[in-house]
Amino acid sequence: MGAEQPETIAAIVAAHRAGIVTPAQTIARTYQRIRDHNDPALFISLRDEKDAVAEAERLAAKDAAGLPLYGVPVAVKDNIDALGFPTTAACPAFSYTPTHDSTAVERLRRAGAIIIGKTNLDQFATGLVGVRSPYGIPRNSIREDLIPGGSSSGSATAVGAGLVPLSLGTDTAGSGRVPAMLNNIVGLKPSLGMISTAGLVPACRTLDCISVFALTVDDAALALSVMAGPDQADPFSRDRPLGALTPFPAGLRLGVPRAGQLIFFGDKKAEAAYADALKRWTSLGATLVEFDLEPFYETARLLYEGPWVAERYLVIKNLLASAPDTIHPVTREITAAGARLTAADTFSALYRLQGLRKIAERTFANIDALVLPTAPTAYTTAQVLANPIELNSRLGTYTNFVNLLDLCGLAVPAAMRADGIPFGITLLAPAGRDALLASIGRVFHADTKLTVGAKGVPLAPLAAHGDDAIPIAVVGAHLSGMALNGELTALNGKLIEATRTTPDYKLYALQTTPPKPGLLRVEAGKGASIELEIWSLSSSAFGKFVNAIPAPMAIGTVRLADGRCVKGFLVEPEVLGEARDITSHGGWRKFMAESATG
Repeated sequence: MGAEQPETIAAIVAAHRAGIVTPAQTIARTYQRIRDHNDPALFISLRDEKDAVAEAERLAAKDAAGLPLYGVPVAVKDNIDALGFPTTAACPAFSYTPTHDSTAVERLRRAGAIIIGKTNLDQFATGLVGVRSPYGIPRNSIREDLIPGGSSSGSATAVGAGLVPLSLGTDTAGSGRVPAMLNNIVGLKPSLGMISTAGLVPACRTLDCISVFALTVDDAALALSVMAGPDQADPFSRDRPLGALTPFPAGLRLGVPRAGQLIFFGDKKAEAAYADALKRWTSLGATLVEFDLEPFYETARLLYEGPWVAERYLVIKNLLASAPDTIHPVTREITAAGARLTAADTFSALYRLQGLRKIAERTFANIDALVLPTAPTAYTTAQVLANPIELNSRLGTYTNFVNLLDLCGLAVPAAMRADGIPFGITLLAPAGRDALLASIGRVFHADTKLTVGAKGVPLAPLAAHGDDAIPIAVVGAHLSGMALNGELTALNGKLIEATRTTPDYKLYALQTTPPKPGLLRVEAGKGASIELEIWSLSSSAFGKFVNAIPAPMAIGTVRLADGRCVKGFLVEPEVLGEARDITSHGGWRKFMAESATG
């Protein structure tokens, strides 16, 4: 894994579990990349490198198989509490030192993640542009003249630039989706209440979500699975079980706006990119169904023209009264309007919203998800600074209504335009359909053949999921980093875990080219526990793989130390007369390493 190349969570965890790279080496490389990237506006606070490396070294004592984010470096938006860092919400006068982690961060750490820093944002998470911070404007990872997108600017650019494979943002009006598009990465906005907001500085408490930025949909879905779940500390938490990723469903129906309803503000390249994305969905097997977008636009207008601005005002009213000059002027202008709203305004808007929610319910009665542009266009920093409120509002055209209507969302890269500006689409569905969005979004993203983030690295082939996935245990030349591992990766195989057999096996070095071991089941108590890896293949790939296996290798049932049984490599016993018993090494990787040094 080279110095410039971003890696996915899946690649990092697989390398750690296989012993190819240590978590400490990954963390050290992360800090080197941060130094090389040299953007002082990206992190508001960065953890001491020695402290982070020491935590990574301590992970070695834990069971890697039980840590889905084993040694993964993570950045956190600086309106989310993380122990050891101040929480600023990009306002130094507001800053405080939390006494414990937010629930989301605590769950990431428990899964083996290492928090390395707090990222810049539009102050108090008010904005979709990323230019409203006293800590500067983070550089867009794709094109430096473009805005980074907000409010989760630092978190999105950190993933786009390949500094970390995972970051947390927040999303009230689109802050987890717009910056994802502008940095050519995935932005996952979960159903309301799925991730606890305990330890989050609110923007609008009734609408806030903690969101996920990653290079791939699979990575984002994994992070969501780690953080999802009810939390007694958050009164807005909901018990929303997260379903499993599945193969692309037959009969998928996607909603697209009626002719003439889409708005691109004159951006013909964005309009063409969206049309191309719809053709891609059709080629993947989806049926496109027209729906009326106007009620969704009306809902979007409620967010900033209605009483929800008062929620933003509540967060900073004391600061507005005592030290208004410490607040960014644009943020101050938007938020101060919340003080003038009446209870009658609020109830009037709530009644209208309830009517709009019913219209949305009917829209989804025969549609699985909507597919919309993530944003209608993209702007440069200079354009936004010259016209800060109007251009920011335009960017929320397809995002501002989502949380008001209790929808989940997934922003996925769709194209890289000829002018070097990324374009993305967002899938939207009623709360609870998060797994469906991930299951279809991952297939669309893979089909684009786009590189991930800003570093020009190809998207890895999709691994099998759901009913189509078959695990296979490998013990020798097919292990990650070994001579024949390419046979698995060429079939889109995915490393699931590193584990061991029951102590009832012997391992032999066979006289083959390239060198391979043979695994043989023996009488209970006569063998040892042998290290192996479990990979996942689609059913068709599994068939191709097994069909190509030469004698004396065979596929049989391998018993694992935890009691599971999986299909895996075994050896035909009649060839073992000339083979060397290497059981005492405990696994092929250790035998090969000792042979090389011996």
